[in-house]
Amino acid sequence: MTEESILNEIESNKEEYINFLQRLIQINTYNPPGNEEDLAVEIEKYLKEVDIECEIFPFGDNRANLIASLNDNFDGPNLLYNGHMDTVPPSSLDDWKYDPLSGFIKRNKIMYGRGTTDMKSGLAGMIIALKILKKLNINLSGNLILNAVADEEVGGKLGTKWCLDIKIKSIRCDFGIVGESTGYSPLPKAIIVGEKGILQVKVVTNGVACHSSISFQGKNAIYMMSEIIQNLDKIKIPEVAPPMPESKLLKLLSSAFPNEEIFNRIYNEQPQLESIVKSLLQSTKSMNIIKGGVKENVVPDYCESIIDFRLLPGQKPEVIINALKKLITDIGYKTKDSPKGDPNEVFVYLEIFSIAEPSYWKDWEDSQEIKDFFNLVEKIYGKKPIYFLFPGTTDAQYYRNSNFCQKVINFGPGNAATMHAINENLEIQDFINAIKVYTLWAYNFLK
Repeated sequence: MTEESILNEIESNKEEYINFLQRLIQINTYNPPGNEEDLAVEIEKYLKEVDIECEIFPFGDNRANLIASLNDNFDGPNLLYNGHMDTVPPSSLDDWKYDPLSGFIKRNKIMYGRGTTDMKSGLAGMIIALKILKKLNINLSGNLILNAVADEEVGGKLGTKWCLDIKIKSIRCDFGIVGESTGYSPLPKAIIVGEKGILQVKVVTNGVACHSSISFQGKNAIYMMSEIIQNLDKIKIPEVAPPMPESKLLKLLSSAFPNEEIFNRIYNEQPQLESIVKSLLQSTKSMNIIKGGVKENVVPDYCESIIDFRLLPGQKPEVIINALKKLITDIGYKTKDSPKGDPNEVFVYLEIFSIAEPSYWKDWEDSQEIKDFFNLVEKIYGKKPIYFLFPGTTDAQYYRNSNFCQKVINFGPGNAATMHAINENLEIQDFINAIKVYTLWAYNFLK
C-alpha cells in the first residue's frame, strides 16, 4: 500500500464522500436542542459498510456521543480524531439563499448549509478517513480512534468532556486532531496549536419595583446595570504574557507570503487580520446580551446581562469573577450567590454561564510530528500552511488541560469567517483535500 493508492481511492469515490457530507448537513442538529443521535445513527450506518463497529452513547432527549476505532488494539501508537455533531441554529431563514438543511451544491464547487464549515465537513472527513483505512485493509501497527461528540456549541461538557472522563481517558493518546475549520482567507490553511479561554458571566441586578410616577420609591435595576457597564473597564485583570508575542504572530503570518513587503501591504489592507492578531495578545471583554423592564410605567426590579470574557493562557476564570465582584462592591452594591432575596433587597447576583480555560501546546515547535503534518498539508493543498493560535475556544482544551494529550491541533476544511454566519458554505475541493490530509496522516502516523 502506498500514498498514491490512497489518493487514487479518494479521487475515485469523491461523489460518495460529497453525498455523505450532504446527508449529514440535511440532518437537523441545531443546538439547542441538539438531536445528535440522529446523526450518530447515520455515521454508524456508513461505517458498518466496512464492518467498523460504533459505540453510541445516548443521553437526554435524542442526544448521543459516538466512538469508533479502526481495530481493537490500543497498545501501539494511538491517533485521536474529534469532531462535533451539533451546530448553532440558522437564525432568520428568510436571509438564507438556500435552505440551511439542504446541503445545496452550486456549480459543483460550493456546498451551502448550516454545519458545512462548523463542522460537519471536518467530522465527515475524519469518518471517511477511518472508512478508507478499513476498506483498504492496510496493515498498521497503531489505531485510529474517532470521537463524534454532542454539545460542543454550548461548552462540550456533555460531549468531549464526558467521553474523555468516562470512555477515553484510560487510552494512551499519542496525537490528536480536532477538525474545526482552520481556513483564514486570504491566508492559507492554519494549524492551530493553542486557543484562548472563555468565561461568560450572567449579571443580574435586583432592584425594587414601583410605579414610575413615584420612581424615587423604588430602585431601578436597569440603572444599576448601567453603573456596572460604565465602570466595566475598571476591572483589574492580572496581565500575563501572551503565548506568542506580536512579532512572532506576524512572522508566522508572513511565512505564507512570497516576501515581507507583500505581507505588510496585505496585512494593512485587511482589518480582520489585524483584529485577530490583536485579540491574541490580550484578554477581552464584551457585554453581549441585556434584558430588563416589564412595562413602560413600572420601575424595573430586574435586569440581566451576559459578559463574555476571553482569556489568555495563564489567566484563571476565578480571578475574573473576583475582580468583577470587587468592582460591584466598589460601586456600592452587595453580591449574592443566589438570585433570591427579600422583595425590597437590593443586590447583584452573578452566575457562570459558560467557562473553558485557555490551552496551549507549549512544545509544538520541538515536535517532529507537527513538522511532518505541515509538510503533508503543503503537499495536498499546494501552499505552505501557517502555525497559529485560535481566538475562540474548541474542545481541544479538554485534551490539553487534562494532560490527556498535549499534542493536539485544530485542522479542518472551511473558511472560519463563515462559521455561525448566514449562508454558511464550503468549497468542495477544500473538503476533498481535508479527507486526503486526514487519511494520509493516519496512514503515515500508524504504519
